[in-house]
Amino acid sequence: MSIFDLEIIKAELEGKENAKKLLLKAEEKKIINLNIWVDNKTLVVADAYVVYHNTARGPAKGGIRIDKNVTLEETTDLAERMTLKTALAGIPFGGGKTGICLDSLKLDSYMKKELMKELVHIIRGDLASGYYIPAPDMGTGPKEMAAIYGELHISECVTGKPIGIGGLPGRKEATGRGVAFSAAYGATKLLKRNIKGLKVAIQGFGNVGSWTAFFLEKMGAKVVAVSDVNGGLYNAKGLDIIKLMEYTGKNRFVKGFPGDFVSNEELLGVEADILIPAACENVLTEKTAPKVKARLVVEGANGPTTREGDEILNRKGIEVVPDFLANAGGVIASYMEWRSAKSGALTSSEEVFEFIDQTIEKSFAKLLKLAKDRKLTNKEAGLVLAVTEVTTAMENRGWI
Repeated sequence: MSIFDLEIIKAELEGKENAKKLLLKAEEKKIINLNIWVDNKTLVVADAYVVYHNTARGPAKGGIRIDKNVTLEETTDLAERMTLKTALAGIPFGGGKTGICLDSLKLDSYMKKELMKELVHIIRGDLASGYYIPAPDMGTGPKEMAAIYGELHISECVTGKPIGIGGLPGRKEATGRGVAFSAAYGATKLLKRNIKGLKVAIQGFGNVGSWTAFFLEKMGAKVVAVSDVNGGLYNAKGLDIIKLMEYTGKNRFVKGFPGDFVSNEELLGVEADILIPAACENVLTEKTAPKVKARLVVEGANGPTTREGDEILNRKGIEVVPDFLANAGGVIASYMEWRSAKSGALTSSEEVFEFIDQTIEKSFAKLLKLAKDRKLTNKEAGLVLAVTEVTTAMENRGWI
């Protein structure tokens, strides 16, 4: 079901039937077979999906995900969320996404590079024209973006590149920075507490989760639990995040690092002030949401809470910072990289983090004001603001 089918969006689009028609359907969906030879005897064939949801506000922006569970439905949902995310952040992009259905953990860097080259071969026109601007997501990173750049030699055609070839300092940390800032700002405004000393549990310790933990620890928070695909760790006194990042850099997973074992599901219910689901979608459900003890949930992943989960959190009085605000740091930094590629300007990581903080704070303040004025949840207020931006752009362009 489309996120634009939510009741709050339907109510906001009352009397705007043409806008509703356009938002409920993606502009374009591509179903692709990616075929690569890994040696002279082995052919790998992968289903891939490219979705452009809405480009009224600018080019389709969205990462390339490689995961064994990728589907067209998931890719479409993520493209819709990117439409909302860019609109709420106020940056001139639309929503897009690419999903490649392969187990990323079984692919080496050579195979990923070949996948990117084949993808470019198929959608070269969209990339070269600037209609679609990809970036890293689950299963991809700067090396894969470098492969795309290497095929096109157009710096602004892709973001998340390595620094030496037009990448942005701080881009790797950007999404985690945005989640950490959202948690700190949310604690101040919603819990009336300073982030310093608050206990935080983070599901997911990949790029997003690890950098979220890093920045929160620097802000003075106590990260008491983290996890990855194999389960997690809990320490009521707080984990040493720097040492844990060094450990996972060598050992890949958190398993074996000092701390009490917790499953991914158990982590959602540990004693903490703030819970950050930063791994995958649909983890806070009608089954798991009742177990949440945190007073604030910050959605670091895309779509980590189901509709039933949302209702339960609302009934429990748990504040939620929605994903399309909390994890916008990555696309905000991508905008800076894209802009810098066009202008030739150089930017420091400090400037990147400052711009992320300022942009999220501005959007967050608008969201909180609307939520208060109209007695909406934070997620509902964010949806209303984002949909209004997209609808206005469609009106200005004569689409509706």
